[in-house]
Amino acid sequence: MRHDNDAPPSPYVTGTLGRCPRCGGGKLFRGFIELAPSCEACGLDYGFADSGDGPAVLVTLLAGFIVVGAALVVEVKYEPPMWLHLAIFLPLTLIVCLGMLRPLKGVLVSLQYRNKAGLGQLEK
Repeated sequence: MRHDNDAPPSPYVTGTLGRCPRCGGGKLFRGFIELAPSCEACGLDYGFADSGDGPAVLVTLLAGFIVVGAALVVEVKYEPPMWLHLAIFLPLTLIVCLGMLRPLKGVLVSLQYRNKAGLGQLEK
């Protein structure tokens, strides 16, 4: 836990580790991707956090780049049968997507806190 005179924790580190964006000590998640209601260390209410579809979009783009790129390299170099492609790249897709989802959601929530991002509103 940080003290008030310390520099704030990095949103990239706290998000990747699933820690509170304010103190870096408490847990951000209570499930795999479900946010906790608040930080048990500093009491920050996570009600502000709404990452929406951002993590899923980033995971789709990054995982697609990684897996499709790897599949193309394997196809050009080794020309394996289709069943082998499926046996290798379906589990790899699942592993890459699930492995990146929680850290990316944590980073987006931490950046949302750091930048005081909120819902857009029209002026009246």
